[in-house]
Amino acid sequence: MQVAVGVLVVLGFWGVTGQSRMAWSAGYGVLAVVVPAALFVRGLSRQKAVNGAGAAMVGFFVWEMVKVILTVAMLMAAPRLVAQLSWLALLAGFVVTMKVYWVAMWLRPARKESIKRI
Repeated sequence: MQVAVGVLVVLGFWGVTGQSRMAWSAGYGVLAVVVPAALFVRGLSRQKAVNGAGAAMVGFFVWEMVKVILTVAMLMAAPRLVAQLSWLALLAGFVVTMKVYWVAMWLRPARKESIKRI
């Protein structure tokens, strides 16, 4: 879902401004969210065989830290990697893509089994 929204943001910037530098900047902002999140998911999916809640929690925090560090590193590298970087477009792509988490949670139907247990 994040990738789809990211593509829409990039196309929106390109369509509205007509400048490829704006689209590249927004696209890099999208990538600064999607790439670390994909690595995080990949890392957590390898944690399925871990026995014990403590080990699972440590694995979660380690992969979350990797995600944060990679995100910060990508944002710091942006001026060197994107020609004529527009920080506004990058930030817009970053924030809109990151907020997809909240929209997905809001649109997800409530589980009836969890309600029955209460």
